[in-house]
Amino acid sequence: MTPFTYAEAHAQDFVEQLKEWLRIPSISTQSELKPELERAAFWLRDHCLSIGLTRAEVFPTPRHPVVYAEWLGAGPNAPTVLVYGHYDVQPVDDPYREWKSDPFEPVEREGHLYGRGATDDKGQTFIHLKAFEAHFRATGSFPVNVKFLVEGEEESGSESLPAFIQANVDLLRADVLVISDSHIISTEQPSLVYGLRGIFTAEVEVFGPRGDLHSGSYGGTVHNPVQALVEILAQLHDAQGRVTVPGFYDDVLPLLAEDRRALAQSPMDEARLVKETGVPRPWGEPDYSIAERIGARPTLELNGIVGGWIGEGSKTVIPARALAKISCRLVPNQDPNQIFALLQQGIAALTPPTVRSEVRMIHAGGPAAMVPIDAKPIQAAVEAYEAVFGTRPLFLREGGSIPIVAGLQGALDVPVVLMGFGLPDDNLHAPNEKFTLAMFHKGIQTMLHFYQRLPALL
Repeated sequence: MTPFTYAEAHAQDFVEQLKEWLRIPSISTQSELKPELERAAFWLRDHCLSIGLTRAEVFPTPRHPVVYAEWLGAGPNAPTVLVYGHYDVQPVDDPYREWKSDPFEPVEREGHLYGRGATDDKGQTFIHLKAFEAHFRATGSFPVNVKFLVEGEEESGSESLPAFIQANVDLLRADVLVISDSHIISTEQPSLVYGLRGIFTAEVEVFGPRGDLHSGSYGGTVHNPVQALVEILAQLHDAQGRVTVPGFYDDVLPLLAEDRRALAQSPMDEARLVKETGVPRPWGEPDYSIAERIGARPTLELNGIVGGWIGEGSKTVIPARALAKISCRLVPNQDPNQIFALLQQGIAALTPPTVRSEVRMIHAGGPAAMVPIDAKPIQAAVEAYEAVFGTRPLFLREGGSIPIVAGLQGALDVPVVLMGFGLPDDNLHAPNEKFTLAMFHKGIQTMLHFYQRLPALL
């Protein structure tokens, strides 16, 4: 039996094992679920040992634990691959009632596996574990030395991971870093991500009277904080979608011709955007294509807003305060801390004297990350995708962020390969998250090809 036929023969077993992991509600942003994060970490440790990895440990951190596992049986002359992933997941109250099934009781429907974390990122991390298992069980060995670094805070800013990396550089030392936490274009067309945007998240709060006021007694005399907040927020973009915060674009590098050529290969155009999202028409900077706006331009997004009475019925008050959540996706050469400082200054300048505002950092996130597309590990990825999908992958810049990528690049001085197997309609961070099962199984086959090809290229 070959590794490929082993994976085919055990395909449903792999899915059932993944379901076990998905049943653990490892939401890192909810402190009351800390025991569940620990349960997910120890489940992963035990699973790593059960499939043949020779070492697997759970390392405590100030928040949620890090799982490290390894198999170094290929020997000192073979390359070492470090696989990064995360076992924490997004909250499900977004809203919970829109889920067609329990988000933590994964179910298969019409070729998809539904459940929180199915694609982001338990399912995609699991692909690498199952590729190792298939090869190891079929042959008794593996083409490369392999290490796994799986954290529990990616969805809440990876706050503990930088310190863990700095304290364990020798433990994590590798020749290649591989991450599967992104998507490809379609079931027929793979893609390789060569750029990720940076990110930080913040909140702005506007304060008015000492407490809620009767709108009949004080309406027209007190600047309503909800109104003041939306007035401020409305001035953060112009009519063309450009961010108006002074200095926001100062460090943005112009798009090179080769970047524009690569992004022009993306099928993401206006028609596809409308179809995928359901919006009437696109919005944003008209001088840039849809693919360029998604992957190569910085953004400032309003993620949520709350203030005053939002329960059933009415309550005629002037609320004492109002709050909005903000995230900024950043491109290479933009520093998250510097952009946050500019945002603070910009909102302060927009705040009328009738109210008071505060802008607070929630998570510093991390800077953007770029990958040289001519690196030898990238060639192995190209060949692996082509072997399974029958077509070469396109090179794209991803609009999302994996905050720790730049940190790992800097600490380990290692090339990064971003090999995703999700699809654009997998509902990441939304109700009814899913993983297309064909992509899960193709992912295992692709990674088997990648690991087999890598030694000859390094």
